[in-house]
Amino acid sequence: MSTVALIDDHESVRLGLEAACARDAQTVVFSGSTVSSYLEWRASSAVSPADVVVLDLTLGDGTTVTENVASLVNDGASVVIHSVADRPAAVREALAAGAAGVVSKSSALDDVLDAIRTVAQGEALNNVEWASAVDGDRAFADAQLSTREREVLRLYATGLPLKAVAERLGVAYSTAKENITRVRVKYVEVGRPAPTKVDLLRRAMEDGIVAADGAPSAG
Repeated sequence: MSTVALIDDHESVRLGLEAACARDAQTVVFSGSTVSSYLEWRASSAVSPADVVVLDLTLGDGTTVTENVASLVNDGASVVIHSVADRPAAVREALAAGAAGVVSKSSALDDVLDAIRTVAQGEALNNVEWASAVDGDRAFADAQLSTREREVLRLYATGLPLKAVAERLGVAYSTAKENITRVRVKYVEVGRPAPTKVDLLRRAMEDGIVAADGAPSAG
């Protein structure tokens, strides 16, 4: 038996999922409309994180997909996005932030329960909804950065000045600057411009070059 938290700003959705989980011997330990309310409940109750958090892709409190997913993953839960999955950019963002997968709100309840069980067991959730959404997302076309360009971007986007990046990699400042220029050009060419350093950080996070919390990834 696994523990489940439900976070959706539509009460009817939560009630339906809660009833389905009860029939499936899954224990719903929390049901609410925001991630912050779940984390506050966790802190005040001093209980372990839920095994699986079923999270609506877009909540009405102004939070971002990355913020919500990353907060839950960092808190120790596995996240299943329960969404209409019609916004490929948001789906890609959720997966980049660490979500285990997406199950469509148009899916049968049994499919949602199967997804919860699969993720609770530590297995990868691989379904058609999110795979097709990501594959069909032209907004996240691969910029095809070289290994050196990825290295420079990883360090620069996470806060190092370009001079420090060059020193860290043992290359000339002009080489590091040229790499960042090429990175920007490549992102423009695939329709994902990154004119500022903040934009570069976002692109690096989207592509898994930088972790969702803004730290350099192991890759």
